[in-house]
Amino acid sequence: MSAASFAFDAAHKALADAHIAKYPPGRQQSAVLALLDLAQRQNGGWLSQAAMDHVADVLGMAPIKVYEVATFYTMFNLKPVGKHLLQVCTTTPCWLRGSDKVLGACRRKLGIEVGETTGDGQFTIVEVECLGACVNAPVIQVNDDYFEDLDEASTERLLDALARGEQPKPGPQIARQTSAPVGGATTLKGTGRG
Repeated sequence: MSAASFAFDAAHKALADAHIAKYPPGRQQSAVLALLDLAQRQNGGWLSQAAMDHVADVLGMAPIKVYEVATFYTMFNLKPVGKHLLQVCTTTPCWLRGSDKVLGACRRKLGIEVGETTGDGQFTIVEVECLGACVNAPVIQVNDDYFEDLDEASTERLLDALARGEQPKPGPQIARQTSAPVGGATTLKGTGRG
């Protein structure tokens, strides 16, 4: 499908219908975020004008209203992105724990700058504000997955694995259980009863 045309395929149409059905009659426009997300996923990770126009048509909305939503939320990409969209958090908690080095490793390893896509269409780097995983900083979101507790070396390993077509395990990239303290529990180790 070209950027000049777009329509939901059967699978995405069924999902769109399910989202629309969650809302009372006459309130189908409330499904705009969900339908934009479906359109972006079907369209290779970005929203063309044709995709936004299709969502507007399905929901009975003026196209400008859909454009307003799509341009407001940073989760929507208005130009093509690589197969692996690397969203590098550089907010203060991530920066304090080395996100500048993580971002530098991405730029150096991939040979592109923030906002660019590799020539093979595999990787796009964007800088984002707070991914909400501050306790596990620094963090990169790759498509829908979070990779946490990164440093330069682990970032390069992540990029190498993705380039080989592997799906690395999301979450902390160090010996940590989810968001538990590094090194394990330091308080509340017992009941306090003798």
